[in-house]
Amino acid sequence: MQYISLSVCNLCVCLGSSGWSPSPRDRQPWMQIDLGRKYRIVAIATQGTFNSYDWVTKYTLLYGDRPDAWTPYVMRGGNMTLPGNWNYYQVKRNVFHYAFTAKHLRFLPMGWNTENGGKIGVRLEVYGCPYGRAKENTDGDDMVAYSFPGGRMRTLQDHYALNFKTLEKDGVLLYSEGLQGDSIMLELKTGRLYLHISLGSSTVHNTNGMTTMRVGNLLDTQHWHYVTIKRNGREVNFTLDSQTERAVLNGEFNYLDLDKQIYVGGVIEKDTPHLPGKINFRGCMENVFINGINIIYKTKYQEPDVRLAPKKVLFRPNNYLQVPGFFRRNRLAVKFKFRSWDYTGLLMFTRFADELGSLELGLSEGQSFIRSAIFYFFAGYRLNDGFWHTVDLAAKDNLLTITIDEDESSPLKITNPFQVKTGDRYFFGGDHFFSHSCPKTNNTARCVTKLARFHGCMQQIFIDDEPVDIDVMLQRKWGRYTELLLGTCAITDRCTPNPCEHEGRCIQSWNDFLCICNSTGYKGEVCHNSVYRESCEAYRLNGKYWSGNYTIDPDLSGPLKPFTVYCKMKSKALASRYLTYPHLIVDRPYIGDLQYVNASWDEVTALANTSLYCEQWIEFSCYKSRLLNTPHGRPYTYWIGRHNESHDYWGGSFPESGKCGCAINQTCTDSKFWCNCDADYRQWYADKGYVMFRDHLPVRRVVIGDTNRTGSEAHFSVGPLRCYGDRSIWNTIAITKPTYLTFPTFRPGNSADITFHFRTYRTNGVFLENSDDHLRNFIRIELNSTTEVIFIFMVGDGIRNVTLRTPKALNDNEWHYVEAEINAKMARLKVDFFPPAIHKFPGQTYINMQFTQPLLVGAANHTLRPFLGCLRGLRMNGVPVDLEGKVDERNGIRRNCTGACLNASIPCRNGGQCIDGYASYTCDCNNTAFDGYYCHLDIGAYFDVGAWLRYDIRKEPIPDDAWWANFWIEPHWHNFTLGYNTTTDDIEFSFSTQQTPAVLLYISSFHKDYIAVLLKKDGTLSLRYRLGLLTHKFQLTNRNLADGFPHFVNITRHNYTVWTQVDYMEPWVERLTLGEIPRFDSPKSIFLGRVMEVGDIDYDIQRHNSPGLVGCISGVRYNIFAPLKAYFRPNVTNPPVTTQGYVVESNCGAFPPVLGYVPWEDDPWFTGLCKTTLLSMHLFSCSFQFEVPGVLRVIVTVSLMLLFLILYGMYIYLYRYKGSYHTNEPKNLESPSSARPLTETLRKEKKSLPEIQEEAPSE
Repeated sequence: MQYISLSVCNLCVCLGSSGWSPSPRDRQPWMQIDLGRKYRIVAIATQGTFNSYDWVTKYTLLYGDRPDAWTPYVMRGGNMTLPGNWNYYQVKRNVFHYAFTAKHLRFLPMGWNTENGGKIGVRLEVYGCPYGRAKENTDGDDMVAYSFPGGRMRTLQDHYALNFKTLEKDGVLLYSEGLQGDSIMLELKTGRLYLHISLGSSTVHNTNGMTTMRVGNLLDTQHWHYVTIKRNGREVNFTLDSQTERAVLNGEFNYLDLDKQIYVGGVIEKDTPHLPGKINFRGCMENVFINGINIIYKTKYQEPDVRLAPKKVLFRPNNYLQVPGFFRRNRLAVKFKFRSWDYTGLLMFTRFADELGSLELGLSEGQSFIRSAIFYFFAGYRLNDGFWHTVDLAAKDNLLTITIDEDESSPLKITNPFQVKTGDRYFFGGDHFFSHSCPKTNNTARCVTKLARFHGCMQQIFIDDEPVDIDVMLQRKWGRYTELLLGTCAITDRCTPNPCEHEGRCIQSWNDFLCICNSTGYKGEVCHNSVYRESCEAYRLNGKYWSGNYTIDPDLSGPLKPFTVYCKMKSKALASRYLTYPHLIVDRPYIGDLQYVNASWDEVTALANTSLYCEQWIEFSCYKSRLLNTPHGRPYTYWIGRHNESHDYWGGSFPESGKCGCAINQTCTDSKFWCNCDADYRQWYADKGYVMFRDHLPVRRVVIGDTNRTGSEAHFSVGPLRCYGDRSIWNTIAITKPTYLTFPTFRPGNSADITFHFRTYRTNGVFLENSDDHLRNFIRIELNSTTEVIFIFMVGDGIRNVTLRTPKALNDNEWHYVEAEINAKMARLKVDFFPPAIHKFPGQTYINMQFTQPLLVGAANHTLRPFLGCLRGLRMNGVPVDLEGKVDERNGIRRNCTGACLNASIPCRNGGQCIDGYASYTCDCNNTAFDGYYCHLDIGAYFDVGAWLRYDIRKEPIPDDAWWANFWIEPHWHNFTLGYNTTTDDIEFSFSTQQTPAVLLYISSFHKDYIAVLLKKDGTLSLRYRLGLLTHKFQLTNRNLADGFPHFVNITRHNYTVWTQVDYMEPWVERLTLGEIPRFDSPKSIFLGRVMEVGDIDYDIQRHNSPGLVGCISGVRYNIFAPLKAYFRPNVTNPPVTTQGYVVESNCGAFPPVLGYVPWEDDPWFTGLCKTTLLSMHLFSCSFQFEVPGVLRVIVTVSLMLLFLILYGMYIYLYRYKGSYHTNEPKNLESPSSARPLTETLRKEKKSLPEIQEEAPSE
């Protein structure tokens, strides 16, 4: 037979010692190596040509016994392209994952450097050792029988090895049996290799000892395959090439007892030409070893204990094969064999002479079809199964016959009227997308077909009953042979072993495979991800709030199947598994095994293991039947739980107590015993209750042991297993120091998924990493920046990464969900609800995730790029990782999400928000009226006579449409920023003065609403509230506050309720008039010092508005607006603040903090000790400690004294008529403690005071 292969080596130019570099004109160069004898090849190393730009980036390696029959080396995943070099001097070594034997090697460059004039160039080395062989050819009528010494072989351990190649898909390679039922058989069946082995069956114990193992597929390719069978007792390793299957043999025996002989190549005896239902092997075998004995070697030298029996083509994409035919004949005959995985493809095309049309033969949906201008029909079934199929097509005038697989009993005949005159050429393979598939000539038009290209193998091609001479075809260059491999069929079964998980169905094409996951309960490229949630709690968190039956999958992508539970959706989700139990009266010891409905024992155990809390009702009713035989006897009855451990405590009690629930509640019938039934009375009693220790549940078996006495009876019942919550979802830690947690090595197999939640303020950090010893295989997930999460991995060909960029920052200290997945198809990364980032792998990709180092969580190896923040709910391939089990406060690993803010030495003050950096913290003072590292520094001002400050909240009133659009936002009091808030006010400030009256604070609106805090003439404080038509007046205090000391005021309103507090005394609660809508419409401006509003001002406000505030006010805040902070600490270019008169920054109105002052050594903002110098203009300055020369020190001191005297004289002269206000110097005080809105219900509510009556005009 002939195989179509690559072209011969043309125009090869060897460049001396620098390596091999073919001519650039060679369309398909290759280099062939004759090793002189067979070697066992284990690796190959390549390097570019010396001091050049010539190197090969990828290549294919063929090997074989002969220079005309080749086998491609196939890497894991089915890829035949090996990675090459990236420069000319470094050596790239590829170690083969399975060793192969070869005498000839062919090196095919598939890609090379083209920059800077680079071309193909290579220096290579092949690594291996000599391989000796003894070879035997069998044609189905041959066999070898090796007789055992002594007529019998009894072994505890076996080691069989052989090599074979064949074109047949069925045949027996080895067979032997024993008189006791032991047997071993190695056979090919439908292109797969099966091992049937039995160590003996037992009819007494009803044991069938036969075990069948299967490896490989498509083994009828005429390529060498290497088989080893290793057995130790009942453990067997069955290896074909690089694939190994392991199994434990059925039965109870360990020895293999074989009698007389073992057959190699089949069984041929006098009256038995083959085993029943089996055919003998046809092909080549070499080096057949049976426990160290080379059977082929013995056959070669005809030793007495050996007895003898008595007397392709590979198509790649964009290819076709063109062969000549006899022109203008009246009969067409084409015959060939093909094999393929593709559903569709063009097999053969020819155009008739004299413009009589064309004929095409192809595959469609796995069937072959014939199409012409006047007929179209199908033949055959499932011809894309990867096996060889024969097509025999014959046509003449008005008759066409096609025979599939030489089934001459049922050929398909078409008798339509048509005429046949053969053309001068036939095309095999190719498609309609390539003009060169059917080249134009002077006498033929371009062929037209809608079929896709053909991928597969062909052999034994006959045209007009004549075999096609491949060598002649190549010499005359009839065909696009650059895309063909000759002498080999590199078809690969990508579905064996099945890459689809969870019983998914695998279908394949030439270059790829597809997993069908229907009805499996899983989804994804390889049926890896569960379509169900892991618990009822997970359903509840995803919006499922109604109770009912739900399907859950506790281990998600793990091996356990999903099952149905009843979820009772409360504040905590409840999962129940119902079970059947015996409810019997027994008169002998009884073992009650419990069967759970619709779930296996492992699945129910997984449910209990992942739940926060579980309980199960257990009840024992007795009539003269003892239960635990308390207090000091051996228990008669007990139950067995999760780990097959027996437990001698009963429902209502706790582990290791040895008691029933009545002993805990002190309600037992007889106080001398710990169970009701242990009193052994002749009447019915019961011990019952819930077993609530989760690690012991579920109940698996109940053993009753005291029912064999006369008259003793007992009943028992076990209720459903009820579980609450999901501890894996809320398994949370906080990492506050650079460190990492170690867990056992992650062993994912060929696919992996990782899910977790995180929250942090940091901009980067590694979430987790796992690698091998040399970082040649690793996976890592990390936060790369505020908006980037990266999944980095090296699990095959180089380092790859998947980067997901989000439109919002991820370091906002909110929980974010991360899901990473990798399999043979792609790597995917998903964060929250953003679209996932996907990196698709090329076809034939192999994923090698063999890690040896521990799994690191929280940082990379050597604590590089540590993550500081919180992690929760980590799962690796569906298995929860117990983060809380690694809590270590000393190393900065805390339970729950608690960082540095929890136990801050100096907490943020005055309502400042603690920003947790987990290793440290900062205070956000933006929404407060204070400044400083801890929001502890007052921002206040001194107002002189007539001075005022206005802060504009809005420049224009709120439009009606905007007001109504935000009216329905709940809760209303959250809408501070845009001014839409109408039902809540929060006001706080402190002040000091000695002059009255004064308007301390006034908030105006675009309507007639206003809020005012007034200091009356007698020094008492009053509050005015106008909401709508009514003005509400409240007396805040009866004390005289115009005493020159600081006083603190806090006012909070929500709807109709007003809370007021002065100087942290007991809060007062006031009520607005019910019925009126309590809205403060369209706040406009905030006034401090005096009210300078345009328009009508309430008369009561006018009476207190002159001469204005003369004194200090500090820490002013209305909702989120802080006018003094906006003026003295502006964060915008033009703050909405207007002042008039003398307004200077001062903290003279600051109220002393309740929590004490912040020590200067703990304040990061502190820059030096401050000495306050009292000036007549109420200014102060800070002088710092530094060393100066003595003369200079005297000069500075005298100058300061003179300056002080001058300023003091000016003060006396200018302000001698300003009264006796001498206590308004600014005080170096800190701020009051955090003043929170008084929105909580008071424990002790004071009686509301009556509204203040209108004062007399003479007041």
